[in-house]
Amino acid sequence: MSPDLWQRGCEQLATELSEQQFNTWIRALPPADIIDDGNGGTVAQVRVPNRFKLDWIRSQYANRIEGILSDLAGHPVRLELALAAREQPPMRPPAANGPMRAAALLNGQAMAPSTSVRPNAASYSAADGQGRAMPSGSMHGAGVHLPPAANSHKLNTALTFDTLVAGRANQMARTAALHVAGAPGVMYNPLFIYGGVGLGKTHLIHAVGNALLRDKPDARVLYLHAEQFISDVVKNYQRKTFDELKAKYHNLDLLLIDDVQFFAGKDRTQEEFFNAFEALLAKRAHIIMTSDTYPKGLVDIDTRLTSRFEAGLTVAIEPPELEMRVAILMRKALAEGTEMPEDVAFFVAKNVRANVRELEGALRKVLAYSRFSHKDITIGLAREALKDLLSIQNRQISVENIQKTVADFYKIKIADMYSKKRPASIAKPRQIAMYLAKEMTQKSLPEIGELFGGRDHTTVLHAVRKIGGDRQKDSELNQQLHVLEQTLKG
Repeated sequence: MSPDLWQRGCEQLATELSEQQFNTWIRALPPADIIDDGNGGTVAQVRVPNRFKLDWIRSQYANRIEGILSDLAGHPVRLELALAAREQPPMRPPAANGPMRAAALLNGQAMAPSTSVRPNAASYSAADGQGRAMPSGSMHGAGVHLPPAANSHKLNTALTFDTLVAGRANQMARTAALHVAGAPGVMYNPLFIYGGVGLGKTHLIHAVGNALLRDKPDARVLYLHAEQFISDVVKNYQRKTFDELKAKYHNLDLLLIDDVQFFAGKDRTQEEFFNAFEALLAKRAHIIMTSDTYPKGLVDIDTRLTSRFEAGLTVAIEPPELEMRVAILMRKALAEGTEMPEDVAFFVAKNVRANVRELEGALRKVLAYSRFSHKDITIGLAREALKDLLSIQNRQISVENIQKTVADFYKIKIADMYSKKRPASIAKPRQIAMYLAKEMTQKSLPEIGELFGGRDHTTVLHAVRKIGGDRQKDSELNQQLHVLEQTLKG
């Protein structure tokens, strides 16, 4: 068996995946051990650093990796994924990673990234204020009496994992959040969740906080919007009471902060958040943040912060797919004491695609119209209740408008949308325009194909499937689609 089988397999896989996908999930893996299974077959054993990455590679890439290795070897090769043994070197005192490090960075001194290792979840769950690891089951050190956050966490107790509709759109973010809720401070720290408005980011981080408090009622948890942190900084800056700010934010076990993009251009706020960030990581507290864009897409935020944001795990929440939108509508209707017929849910879901918030608004309109008119919920009633929304959509979003918007965004000619040119710089924007036409208009595949230079409906279907699939894996493409969708909606 060729000793470079794994390397050659990775090289081929790199040509099939986006650069971001490959770098995130495959590049950092150690070389596989290629062994004989004793029955004339071959096994490629790969050690994966954590459970989340193992599960994701197994579900998303394992079949393709096995196929590539088998083709290269000329016979079947089975992939075995296993967790790598975790090393636990002696812990460093927090002074090397925490306040001193923060102070040095604030003074413009470059320091190497922290290499401290989180304690094994089976042995430890937190650290006390002096950096000493504490046994699992206690969130605070012996003799330290910190009041529980039960009345000050600002969590919405209705937002839990049980009330969150799971689907492909939030699969990765939800899985990561569940890991954090089960073992805070151990991995994926910080957890950075990004996506457009109304997609469930806030629900997800509330769910983590509620799950932790259910398991550890004495945990110090705080949820807040970034604007509240800004307000606290301003207030304490005016009063010169920064010890109060530190007391509030530096002693938490879990900090949940929404919309960190609001820190843009606020230097003092960024400095104080950096200090809190370093202090919390030094004591192995967990930080979960949300934003409307990925860390490198944040504007007017110091690179010291954005590099910290990327140090843990960055995951996206996508706009919900059709089946997920239907499930959301039917579940929320039941929560309102009404059963929504599936055909009506499909009708509403096909016409309201933007986000969960708009979906809920549409549901409220339909339910109210049904109650006020004393009529059963039917497609006809839903069409009447949502006529203003449907007319706005039909008036504003046309295939021609999509073609122009996409062409402007990617700096190509509108004529390229109809042409037979096939270079990637033209073909991909054309496929994106076809995808958006299918998602945002009521046109059929043949009608869309006709508007793209008389193309066959199978060409449109291929584009829709390809861009839809790539969107789930490529965060840069997903962000571009978010921008285009918001632009088209005006």
